[in-house]
Amino acid sequence: MEDNLKLTPADKWIVAPVSKFMQKSTSGGIILFIAALIAIFMANSAWADQYTAFWEENHIAFSFNDFSLNHSLKHWVNDGLMAIFFFVVGLELKRELTTGELSSPKKAMLPIIAAIGGMVVPATVYAIFNAGTDAAHGWGIPMATDIAFALGVLYLLGDKVPTSLKVFLTALAIADDLGAVMVIAIFYTEQLSLINLGIGLGFFGLLIISNLVGVRNTVYYAIIGIGGIWLAFMLSGVHATIAAVLAAFAIPSTARIHEPFFRKKLDQLKNRFNSIDPDDKIPTLTGEQMDCVEEIKDLAKNSLPPAIRLEHSMHNFVAFFVMPVFALANAAIPISMGSGEGLSAVTLGVALGLLIGKVLGVFGLTALIIKLGVAKMPAGMTYKNLFGLGLLASIGFTMSLFVTELAFDIKLHPEFPGQAKLGILIASGLGGLLGFIVLSLAGKAKK
Repeated sequence: MEDNLKLTPADKWIVAPVSKFMQKSTSGGIILFIAALIAIFMANSAWADQYTAFWEENHIAFSFNDFSLNHSLKHWVNDGLMAIFFFVVGLELKRELTTGELSSPKKAMLPIIAAIGGMVVPATVYAIFNAGTDAAHGWGIPMATDIAFALGVLYLLGDKVPTSLKVFLTALAIADDLGAVMVIAIFYTEQLSLINLGIGLGFFGLLIISNLVGVRNTVYYAIIGIGGIWLAFMLSGVHATIAAVLAAFAIPSTARIHEPFFRKKLDQLKNRFNSIDPDDKIPTLTGEQMDCVEEIKDLAKNSLPPAIRLEHSMHNFVAFFVMPVFALANAAIPISMGSGEGLSAVTLGVALGLLIGKVLGVFGLTALIIKLGVAKMPAGMTYKNLFGLGLLASIGFTMSLFVTELAFDIKLHPEFPGQAKLGILIASGLGGLLGFIVLSLAGKAKK
């Protein structure tokens, strides 16, 4: 089939290699890691001040009569681009809750218990170091697992880890993301404007009704979601990323046509296409053939739920643009900070909350539940690779950095965000490395 496919030099040397790289499950994590390294390098270079100023002093403004939105580049990244990230998270959550690993109590129980343990214990560890201080509000920072990094490390191990472990980590991380979204909505929300919040919820209700009556146009949902829910939530004081999750939950998750009809109609169109006489005088399909291809295209489109189409179409944009740009804007961590004074309570709380808290919460609570006979160990999993998975769960990079930006008042304590980010960097690096080693050794022992 490839012999009949015309490849231009651009296809052969640029498009095909880039496409192949982007299709790999580890590629998003690699790009995110490179972006983080660039930000860390810049934060510890002679250009540190200019780098920080680029993100915080350059502003983008939108205004209409007396209405105006004027924010720094970093603010737009964290409230705008990350809303796209949370929108895709919302789509993933909805898929897992409707048809995935969280769709039934039996499937969902163990990863949800692991996720709860992986949120409560890290927050408790952080509180031990910072309770009663001005930094106490940062307890949510070590609660979240970075699914891109954690799964990236897991997929690097290939067949050394069972498929059940990958499925379990994905379900755990999705449940973890749901918990993080709820924490942000409840505990990291500014003063509320009930009027704007009500308007946002009203638009959300409109999308739910639209879903129920059968509206499937994704552009319609985008306009209402951005111009209605996101903007109203942004003005209400509730973090705008919550609006993105709500908008995602309103997207239809059922297809217009079902599998039996799709199969039957596809066979009819294939037979019709094969019955059309080609025109050897022209290098392209005939008009009749193109009409048939368009019908096949429409049939395929209608066989996929809008939520699934959006999730797939936006995945690469989020993985290869949104998250790397977020890392560039937020991972500028001065490694030398606190030199000579030891690690601060914030750094220790975050680092140990992730490293120790995640392992105790994820591995400890899950192992206890299995030992008590409440749930069964998933097929192919062992306590050794479950322990390695607990270490991978301590990679809290993207979500932890995001919560850091919400947790502290930088006017009162400008040092806290940097201290927290240093803890995230330490725990994520050590957790990823140790998790890789433990899972690699567990895989070899099994063989």
